[in-house]
Amino acid sequence: MVQRILEPAEIESIDHIAIARVRLPDRAEVFSARAQRLRQLAASNPIGPYLELMATVADAQHAVARTLQIPPLAADAIERAGEHCMPLVPAQDAGAPLSAAALFTHLADTVPALAAPLAALRTMSPDALATQVQALLGLHDAAPVDTTIAPLLMAALQLDRTVLASQLHEQDIPVLDVHTVCPVCGTPPVASIVRIGGRYQGLRYLHCGLCATEWHMVRVKCSHCETTEGISYYAVEGHGEALKAETCDQCHHYRKIAYMEKDPMVEPLADDLASLALDVMMGDAGYGRANGNPLLWLANDDDPDDEHGDVEVADGGRR
Repeated sequence: MVQRILEPAEIESIDHIAIARVRLPDRAEVFSARAQRLRQLAASNPIGPYLELMATVADAQHAVARTLQIPPLAADAIERAGEHCMPLVPAQDAGAPLSAAALFTHLADTVPALAAPLAALRTMSPDALATQVQALLGLHDAAPVDTTIAPLLMAALQLDRTVLASQLHEQDIPVLDVHTVCPVCGTPPVASIVRIGGRYQGLRYLHCGLCATEWHMVRVKCSHCETTEGISYYAVEGHGEALKAETCDQCHHYRKIAYMEKDPMVEPLADDLASLALDVMMGDAGYGRANGNPLLWLANDDDPDDEHGDVEVADGGRR
């Protein structure tokens, strides 16, 4: 018998019925897996020290996540989001993270190298923290991003959003009109991943860089403009096939895509953060990042329509 391969539109039409539409994070595993992957990638990486530092931050996130209490979403809020096909927790609702104090205290006790930025964060008022969060999410144009504290503040926001998402159920998640943002927190994906195992086998999921929720999108489709035309894949020679850049000739953006069948240990945010050579190669080829990595700060860009920007890492490099 000949098996017919479904077209993307056909897959999307049965998406929420026949396949796993979303994959919610497990608060007991997501940060520890990220820390492990960051350390694995750091060994031979040009920004290895920064990856090691972010692995330590992920360790702290894991430690705090075990006991962090985030109020669950009310049933009427979940129902309202479903009725209006909107994210459960829109980005504009982000304020000072509830996790901030616990995370910053833990880091201060375990990472002396972060003493200066942590001191600055711990003396900021809740309003000032909320303004910085809004700026980091691109919602407060008047406030400049403080690049010395941005990764740590985003780490606190990741904690809040991930713990919140981990308390949800698959049936709680709305089907959005806009498929290129997270259905939980409204954030664009940092990367995508083709998973293995069980009901996720062979499916591509977009990975939220804040709440770690993953939502299905058919393969060979631009995760920025949603076209299926002009999609290509690039990898850095000698760096394996587990991570590629998925480029779009319609919008001239790219996002990275990780393949678990090539390396079961891939973690979308960590692998994106560690793949500087691939970013450089895509920039030279004329493609822009669809959006940045939350653990790297986004510099101001003169073009308001350019969402990728330049990103400065701890050693002064840019991506």
